[in-house]
Amino acid sequence: MTTAGAGNLLQEMASRLPYMAPAMRQIAELVLGDPERARNMTITELADAAGVADSTVSRFVRELGLTGYRSLRLGIAEATFASRAAAAGPETRYVYEGISRDESPDTIIGKVERSSAEALRQTGQRLNPDALAAAVDLVENASVIAFFAQGLSSVAADAGVMRFTRAGKKCLLFHDQSVQIMTATNLTAGDVVIGISDSGRTDAIVDAMRIARSHGAATVAITSDADSPLVGVADIALFTATIPGGGLYGESVTSKWGQLLVVDALYATFAARRFDETLGHLEETYTAAIQHSRSG
Repeated sequence: MTTAGAGNLLQEMASRLPYMAPAMRQIAELVLGDPERARNMTITELADAAGVADSTVSRFVRELGLTGYRSLRLGIAEATFASRAAAAGPETRYVYEGISRDESPDTIIGKVERSSAEALRQTGQRLNPDALAAAVDLVENASVIAFFAQGLSSVAADAGVMRFTRAGKKCLLFHDQSVQIMTATNLTAGDVVIGISDSGRTDAIVDAMRIARSHGAATVAITSDADSPLVGVADIALFTATIPGGGLYGESVTSKWGQLLVVDALYATFAARRFDETLGHLEETYTAAIQHSRSG
């Protein structure tokens, strides 16, 4: 599958792929698999190749926010041209997302700001409301919510523990890999595991999720990769932005904004459903924390 540079049509298509209806996904996979061929097809040719009706292609175009089939072909052409130009240019090495040698502070601030905004924008687009609601169903009925994460993904896990604990839910988070595995063996039906991994390929998280699931616990994955092993052991997957160079910059804060957004959306949806009860817990935990700090 082809992946394109940030902000172009092919990347937009790829980011939406996990949530597309089957017929729409067939079209997207055909285009992403061979954009050069797809951009030269008529609407009927593309429909025939994807095994769908012309009207389905038209609906696909509208769902991408395009004005017509001609706009789709132009967008594919622009994306493939940009990819070829990038491939033909001299190799540029980075120490952070898009940050090269001797860049000025004001340039770096602008790049980091834009990368962060793009991560949030993409995550908002990939976060499926139905999947989010289904995850909240699990959380709402959970006896225990266990968060599994490593590295900087633990920032989102810590945020989740704080938010849901204050809302009255019992939460667990252990940073040690061995303890996470042991915790997984003690989870049962009625418990929920939320595994957070940008790549979805952190062995310890995947293993802990698999073990917990085998013992009857429900599993929720927060990841950027729809084809990752983590998704394979999850009952529900919530997708974050796909950040270019994620393998190299996996510990950057920019790539974690999406995880924080998903955790916040999960908590906010839960809290909105149980508004009065959550408000009572928030007031009680706030009062207890204030009294503790004054007595310390």
